[in-house]
Amino acid sequence: MKKSWIIIGVIAAVVLIAIMSFSGTYNKLVNGEETVNKRWADVQGAYQRRADLIPNLVSTVKGYAKFEQETLIKVVEQRANATKPTLNIDPAKLDQNSLAQFQKAQDALGSSLSRLLVVVEKYPELKANQNFLQLQAQLEGTENRINVERRNFNDAVQLFNTKLRRFPTNLLAGMFGFSKKPYFEAQAGADTAPKVEF
Repeated sequence: MKKSWIIIGVIAAVVLIAIMSFSGTYNKLVNGEETVNKRWADVQGAYQRRADLIPNLVSTVKGYAKFEQETLIKVVEQRANATKPTLNIDPAKLDQNSLAQFQKAQDALGSSLSRLLVVVEKYPELKANQNFLQLQAQLEGTENRINVERRNFNDAVQLFNTKLRRFPTNLLAGMFGFSKKPYFEAQAGADTAPKVEF
């Protein structure tokens, strides 16, 4: 009789330990996924800050660079493309394809902004304008924030994906629908310095 109680007690202890281990692993996956989601929101916030600064920048430049309408129009169009509602990605549905589309639109906007700043070099009085200098400084700071947020996002993705692939977590992750998250990757040609001509 005593042996059966001991066996039941041992089985109950093993089951309890397994449940605690299982719930701890599940909770770590949830925490990791929520960290990735928060980092993604930070990335989107940094890009939104850039998009919000662009109308002021374009308006300031427009007053000086009357002959550069094509460049200004391109910046405005790229901003509109980069802020389309279809590019607002739900972090739960973040995959390589949606991230690539988002990144492509943001890279096009960044390229247009670079061309705009090259155009500005032709207008010394604009370069000395206090409003423009302040906007340019804010834009530079925003670009730095974007880089920091993208790096933080990639760090969170790396931690989550590593945790997800480890045994026995990988078994539980598959059962509960957790999947790998994509990384931000460098734009094609980013390793080559841009050519600036006047």
